[in-house]
Amino acid sequence: MSKIELARVALRLRPEDNVAVALRRLPAGMVLSASCGDITVAADIPPGHKLALAEIGPQEPIRKYGEVIGFATRRIVPGEHVHTHNVRAERFERDYASSSQVPASRTAEHRQYFLGYSRGDGRYGTRNYIAVVSTVNCSASTSKYIAARVHESGILRRYPQVDGVLPLTHKSGCGMQFEGPDHDQLERTLAGFAGHANVAACVVVGLGCEIAQALHLLQGQHLSGRPVHVLTIQGCGGIGRTIEAGVRAVAELLPRVNYCHRVRAPASALILGTQCGGSDGYSGITANPALGYAADLLVAQGGTVVLAETPEIYGAEHLLTRRAVTPQVAEKLLERIRWWEWYVSLFGAQLDNNPTPGNKEGGITTIYEKSLGAIAKAGTSALVDVVRYAEPIRARGLVVMDTPGYDPVSMTGLVAGGANILAFTTGRGSVYGCKPVPCLKIATNSLLFEHMQDDMDINAGRILEGATLPEVGEDIFRSLLEVASGKKTKSELQGVGEEEFAPWSLGPVL
Repeated sequence: MSKIELARVALRLRPEDNVAVALRRLPAGMVLSASCGDITVAADIPPGHKLALAEIGPQEPIRKYGEVIGFATRRIVPGEHVHTHNVRAERFERDYASSSQVPASRTAEHRQYFLGYSRGDGRYGTRNYIAVVSTVNCSASTSKYIAARVHESGILRRYPQVDGVLPLTHKSGCGMQFEGPDHDQLERTLAGFAGHANVAACVVVGLGCEIAQALHLLQGQHLSGRPVHVLTIQGCGGIGRTIEAGVRAVAELLPRVNYCHRVRAPASALILGTQCGGSDGYSGITANPALGYAADLLVAQGGTVVLAETPEIYGAEHLLTRRAVTPQVAEKLLERIRWWEWYVSLFGAQLDNNPTPGNKEGGITTIYEKSLGAIAKAGTSALVDVVRYAEPIRARGLVVMDTPGYDPVSMTGLVAGGANILAFTTGRGSVYGCKPVPCLKIATNSLLFEHMQDDMDINAGRILEGATLPEVGEDIFRSLLEVASGKKTKSELQGVGEEEFAPWSLGPVL
């Protein structure tokens, strides 16, 4: 078999890496010409997977992105497939060097704008919904029936500025400690949606006897200034009467919400929530760094970018602490990392359980590798704050929100915190959507983009075919402004987004 240059078929991301990422299937016996000498592929290596560039001894670190992604469980020879069969994640000391590498702030030369809905308090919505918020699972069906009745009536055709009536239902709301951690977090999440910039008004529907009382939500979360109607099934006299009252409440709100029109708004009003799901070996090479480039452009405009999924920061947190504007901000992130180590230990789990079977099939071996690729979504800006799940996001710049890695739960927290636009990268083909906030989906490779073109908005796989990272990053940034101005995403065209509201439940069900 003739030799082929390594760079034509695989990527060595950093000079210090001892693995490269296959750009296509590498058959056994292929001879690769590299600066370190000829390498013979020992066994078939799938696209996105790693091959060894040098001999790696037992317990020696595997390096990708210039960082440790795991440790060899046995001797690995050059050309060998490097994956779960010969690598494992082990805890190791990391140099956090808090606030030692804070990037200089950058300001864009030219201001960018989008067309959004002014809420009169400095916030701008990218969509204009009425929400029907269920406080408890006992009122979930009733909330859905109210929204369905409104849509079936055809009345929304008379109100073109209204994007829809959105039922927000969930499986919790009772069986928890009153004003305990779960109750507080649920109320914070519900309030974040009810008072969101993309929600102009809402109807809150409860049963009447639950822990998560509607009036407690309104008073404790300061929603009294919003156009809100409160109904309880027990107070109205049953499901049927509650549905009728809910439909009347929505009909009363519609003219007021329809009065809102899009106006020119600065890009600084955007709060971009970022997520990766169904990741593969290309996620940290194409889509995530391209999104990170767009994130830096938004921060330079004075906007906000939010990195979530704390379990998928694990192993890469030292790169963020160095960028923290103060040691106190760095410590807030490290406190969350320690909390997660404690939290998963309660259930006999480990954070390295995180890579899914699909992630591993796509070439991701350990949580460290996944995390190093995931944080590329955050770009290179300074870390200005760390907030808890569903807490209001008030800082401008790069913020970390503490969420689980599970996509619906994580994105629910981001939206509750105030994200008014979302970007989701995927290599395996996640089809996530999230009403009331548009979600732009970015494919890591061209094969996925073409195979699932009805679900993917942007193809970052072009980077593997010659497009530059800045080119794709600029495309993402322009697309974010277009979507914020009203252009529908693929998930919106599919009608996806009502079932993905999934608040995070922390504790026991009583």
